[in-house]
Amino acid sequence: MSYIRSNAKRFGVNPEFTKGREIHIHLPEGAIPKDGPSAGITMAMAIISAASNRPARNDIAMTGEITLRGNVLPIGGLNEKLLAAQRSGIKTVIIPKENVQDLTEIPDKVKEGLKIIPVETIEEAARLVFTAKRKRA
Repeated sequence: MSYIRSNAKRFGVNPEFTKGREIHIHLPEGAIPKDGPSAGITMAMAIISAASNRPARNDIAMTGEITLRGNVLPIGGLNEKLLAAQRSGIKTVIIPKENVQDLTEIPDKVKEGLKIIPVETIEEAARLVFTAKRKRA
């Protein structure tokens, strides 16, 4: 939130998008345990989408921790995350650039049919997420 607010114009967001609003992000555990900050990039894209009133692509998955400077940090469990994307019918996955080396350890069957795009910054991810391509529901 802090990074988006301080770089609002870069993302096409009104710099005062939080003024007069309370923004609450809730990630209930429910039946799916969560461990670590891997969804940081996804939450950032959701905030940008809501604040700029632009739809995010719904045919792309992403994972990565984000810093206050907008960098995308590596994550664990890449194999499982790619499998989940594949099983969900997602063809494009954004991953942290620092995780590229991990791709050599992931079976080809898991990577098959996936376009895996490494990014270093939130800006790189936003350029991919806010393109016009969208799957029909």
